[in-house]
Amino acid sequence: MADKSSIEWTEATWNPTTGCDRISSGCDNCYALTLSKRLKAMGVAKYQNDGDPRTSGPGFGVAVHRESLETPYTWRKPRLVFVNSMSDLFHARVPIAFVREVFEVMRATPQHTYQILTKRSRRLARLAPRLEWSSNIWMGVSVESEVHYDRVRDLAGVPAAVRFLSCEPLLGPLHRLPLDRIDWVIAGGESGVNARPVDPQWIRDLRDDCVAVRTPFFFKQWGGIRAKSGGRDLDGLTWDEMPQPAQARAM
Repeated sequence: MADKSSIEWTEATWNPTTGCDRISSGCDNCYALTLSKRLKAMGVAKYQNDGDPRTSGPGFGVAVHRESLETPYTWRKPRLVFVNSMSDLFHARVPIAFVREVFEVMRATPQHTYQILTKRSRRLARLAPRLEWSSNIWMGVSVESEVHYDRVRDLAGVPAAVRFLSCEPLLGPLHRLPLDRIDWVIAGGESGVNARPVDPQWIRDLRDDCVAVRTPFFFKQWGGIRAKSGGRDLDGLTWDEMPQPAQARAM
């Protein structure tokens, strides 16, 4: 949990669960996995649970933190909140009962807007009818390459007020990306010492596809050794588009 976030498309983070496992190529250089090792070494209580060394590692075992459910109630000012920047709420080891508790907190704090992001779209699609969605809950999936268009199709049936895609780290072109029923697209290159380069044309094509169907487009970064190494300029412009209230479907 953090009262402020350096992530460009949000304002704060809230981690009622921590830990995850690699499930696709977009996870290969996971920032959260690297950070969890540091937090474990620092003795931070949330990151003392080790995961499978083949898929996660020190400090990155999946754990739920019921004490963190109180955090949004303590924030006096409304904010845009990224839920589980250090985990995946729809991981198989997060019990459905706890997912429902997280949703209950979000519904009970309508002054905040919550952004949930998952790579586990199949479980999301299965659980969505069993959850109570409110208009302040945005739901997104990660789509790093064309191989994962199934995640977009799973998301399309979820009754979230805003459905969004995080195409970061973008690892290939996204031809004919299905944008029907998608309200927002975030794109960006990878960062870190092992960052894989992004082709500028992949970003341009994605931007142009969004413009063509009037889907808000947010370009987060070119990436590099550090997140801000390459800046955020795309053909002379900074793309900071966000979904507007009128675009959020009535629940």
